[in-house]
Amino acid sequence: MKLQEILDTNLKPKEKVTKIVNEITNNKENFTELINLFRSGNDITKGTCAEVMKFVSQNTPEVFLPYIDELIEYIDYKTPRVKWGIPRSIGHLAKTYPHKVGNAVPKLLENAKNKSTVVRWCAAFGLTEIAKYNKELQDELVNKFDQIIRIEQNNGVKNVYLKALKEIQK
Repeated sequence: MKLQEILDTNLKPKEKVTKIVNEITNNKENFTELINLFRSGNDITKGTCAEVMKFVSQNTPEVFLPYIDELIEYIDYKTPRVKWGIPRSIGHLAKTYPHKVGNAVPKLLENAKNKSTVVRWCAAFGLTEIAKYNKELQDELVNKFDQIIRIEQNNGVKNVYLKALKEIQK
């Protein structure tokens, strides 16, 4: 089944995401269609694609390699679901491509100031994963985390940074 056909069904959003993730997992060639849908789709489609990317990036990071710079461009896209999914994807890619995702840091730091708790949590995830695996950026990011922790009001977001600092300082 083509990914566009799945998007056009009357399935609930989470069901669409699950079905598309399965299609890509079963045939990595479908990833190109996902990227094209993400590029050309409306905000709802972009949000669904970003959520799919969040899951696909956990298990098959290699399909993202040609698109990392493009993903970074969308970190601060206006649609919340994109601001949630893309930073999580970047975080998942940090272990495999730590230097490639380093360019995401400025935009992730901007999202860390967002009024939405979910956007801040996703930015924290992306930033902390980069800090764990990119040794060149680690000191700079640890200093930023200390600053963020002092002003962050939400304990869930704060804990993402605190947990990463514990791992880094081992």
